[in-house]
Amino acid sequence: MPGGRLTLEDRRLIATWLKDGLGYAEIARRLGRPTSTISREVARNSGHSGYRADEASRVTGERARRRKPHPRAAPVVTNDYGRDPEAVRRFEADFTEMMVATGLPRMMSRVLACLSVSDDGVHTAAELAQRLQVSPASISNAVRYLETQALLKRERTGRREQYVIDEEMPQRVWAESVRANQEWIKIARQGAEVLGTSTPAGVRMDDLSRFHARINEVMLDDRVAVYVGDALTVLAALLHARRSLSVPALAAALGWDGERVSAALRVAEEHPHVAGPVRVNSCGGGYRAVALVERLTEEQMAALES
Repeated sequence: MPGGRLTLEDRRLIATWLKDGLGYAEIARRLGRPTSTISREVARNSGHSGYRADEASRVTGERARRRKPHPRAAPVVTNDYGRDPEAVRRFEADFTEMMVATGLPRMMSRVLACLSVSDDGVHTAAELAQRLQVSPASISNAVRYLETQALLKRERTGRREQYVIDEEMPQRVWAESVRANQEWIKIARQGAEVLGTSTPAGVRMDDLSRFHARINEVMLDDRVAVYVGDALTVLAALLHARRSLSVPALAAALGWDGERVSAALRVAEEHPHVAGPVRVNSCGGGYRAVALVERLTEEQMAALES
């Protein structure tokens, strides 16, 4: 079959066509194989009398029997917290199957599950390949895909590259989901305009845009709940600093990444009720926490200023 090993019948056809004077490319085309497969087969299995199908099949079989399989290293399973390793393996398998059922490709699901059940959420490509018993190329392909979905990130320590699932992963996934929904809304609205909102196809597109817009409304409402604690922490930091601070300065002081600080500031700005009597003002690339003086009467402000 195309893509599989050559059969005895394939080899007999090769021998016949070689005698007929056909080139490797034409033989490969007729068998549905790469030209390199045919040229390699003839080069490796030709004797003094040329290429003979029965002899080629026998030699290939002997070569395969002599080839010893490489023992595969046992997966590394840590047990630092006294867990049952078998229970952890079963959970990892169940977690993988759940992600596959929701549409994530299997190899990507296996990598994500493997990282998720490790306590530090960090593995190198070599560690993942050993743990999952797959090739480094499979790990590389999976990581590239997971990066596009904001499900992990790369970090370099010296000459080693490692893959990380950190506490910011849910926020990154959320942000990517919001962005993807915005694209759905945009293209569906465009479709409704092109097709005509009074036509069945146009109505369908309009409904699609409204559906994704509603999803984003719900997700944005959820964002407030997710980031409200961060927003209050950022406000406390600004109040304590008593000066304007940039996002990088806040990130360095709080030990967060810039994306988390920016998200918290957006919530504080867009939802002032979160912070009570304090609001965030942006000024010259920095941010400052100021009191909502609108809550005070003129007499109260005068008394405080005296």
